[in-house]
Amino acid sequence: MSTSSTADRILEALEEDAQASYAEIAERAGVSKPTVRKYINQLEDDGVIVGYSAQVDPKKLSGQTIALVGIDVDSERYVEATRALKELESVESLYSSSGDHMFMAEVRAADGDELGDVISEEIGGVEGVTAAHPSVLQERLK
Repeated sequence: MSTSSTADRILEALEEDAQASYAEIAERAGVSKPTVRKYINQLEDDGVIVGYSAQVDPKKLSGQTIALVGIDVDSERYVEATRALKELESVESLYSSSGDHMFMAEVRAADGDELGDVISEEIGGVEGVTAAHPSVLQERLK
């Protein structure tokens, strides 16, 4: 059994397979099913686990284009822009970033034309957004 904490082992098992049963997670983490249930409930209550999602290979996703969009915002408008960006339906997920851009957004659209409209009109239309830099995902490698 690993020397990492029980919570860490459970989280690692969940990150490998978010659809794993409590029994599968218990086996991987070296604990009982009730322990898994207890820790998962606590991690959700504490906000450590904020959701479960499917990982998608954009190349195999017919009829959709997926892009990661770096977004820059006027610092005076940060709070308002954050709220507005979180409300956009086309923004699948939104992250604050310490890299080249203040935010990174996962955006999904039917095709390249719609993606361009989302970026220029929806994201670019948010008050305070100063730039949006898309990178279209081609193929999931891992």
